[in-house]
Amino acid sequence: MREVVIDYEGEPIKAREGECVASALVAHGVKVFRETAKRGEGRGYFCGIGRCTDCVMIVDGVPNVRTCITAVRDGMRIKRQKGLGSWER
Repeated sequence: MREVVIDYEGEPIKAREGECVASALVAHGVKVFRETAKRGEGRGYFCGIGRCTDCVMIVDGVPNVRTCITAVRDGMRIKRQKGLGSWER
């Protein structure tokens, strides 16, 4: 797999094309992927098969993307999601 660069919160991160976004972030030391709507509690990688919503993040401006089943692409922009997320313009 070739090495690509993704943007996490404005920081470039090296990843392997085709690996899941969650794996690339965990390898970089990211533990909190989103914050809950009610209490603002951190959530991160949990099930790894796309069944829960703990790993949802904003990817390329789209909220609620399950990062455990989304493959890395060169130039992706990834942001931690707060609450239910919102669409970026």
